[in-house]
Parts: sequence; C-alpha cells; structure tokens
Amino acid sequence: MNSKQKAEPPHAGFALTRQLSPIGTVRIIERGQHIVQLDLGGKAPFEPLVNAVEQETPLLLLAFDQLSGYLAGVRKEFDLPLAPVGTVFQRKVWDALLHIPYGQTRSYRQIAEAVGSPRGFRAVGMANNRNPIAVFIPCHRVIGADGKMVGYGGGVDIKIALLQREGCL
Repeated sequence: MNSKQKAEPPHAGFALTRQLSPIGTVRIIERGQHIVQLDLGGKAPFEPLVNAVEQETPLLLLAFDQLSGYLAGVRKEFDLPLAPVGTVFQRKVWDALLHIPYGQTRSYRQIAEAVGSPRGFRAVGMANNRNPIAVFIPCHRVIGADGKMVGYGGGVDIKIALLQREGCL
C-alpha cells in the first residue's frame, strides 16, 4: 500500500437479521448510517456478509421497529435514511416507487411513464428486480398491466402478503 491509499476498515457496515411474520427471515444492512439493503425470506439463506458485521445499531433497531409496525398494520410510511446503490436510471425508478401511496399499485408501464421512459417498462421491471431495499422502497406495489402479480425478489407469495396487508387485494 502506498502513502496515498487508505487502509480499508475491518468492516464498513452492520447487519441485523430477524424473523417477521408473515414474510419470514429479514436481514437489513446499514452503511454510513443509511439503510443500503433489505433481504427477504424468499432469498434465505442470504449471501454471506461482505464488509459488514451482524450487530444491533440504533438505526437497524429503528428500521426493524418501523417494518414491524408496517407488518402489524399500524404504520403506512417509513422515515428512514435510505441509500440504495444503483445506476442513475435505477435510482430514478426507485424514487418513483417511493411516491406510490400505501394501499395503491402501479403498473410497470405507469412507472416507465413517470420516469420519462414510456417504452421502458421492461427496464423498469429490471430496476424493480435490482431494488436493494425492498419494502422500504415499495417495489411490491408494482404489478402487471393486467393486474397480475408478476415477479418479486422475495417471492410472489411475500408480494401478495404485503399487498394484502395494504388492502390492495
């Protein structure tokens, strides 16, 4: 290592894993006091942590508290610092998802139009698929134009459970 390079810290983040009904195992990852990832039960067992340690932090406890409140039907919005990592287009799509109100859905085409790419509904689907902070960035609220439940990283059963909680189904 030369004098201009900085040594990497032993870990760059923290993670916390819990069981939450009805979605199963959930792991939330924090870096730099921002939520950067939420893994759902459908992906368990999760990939090993890289540059993060399993440890409670005030932010991770707050995130689980808000998520538990949402799942219990007492919380409709989240108030957490989010920092999803993605391309400019992906972040534009994820920002549009944040504007879908609780209890409502949008089609991939509607999101594509909202981000100024009316023919980009497939690209919106890929951005949805790459959403690293599911639920907090509500990609579960995006459905097929015909109203069908299409793919969800945590599993379509979890998507249906979340939409049922919100009264969409």
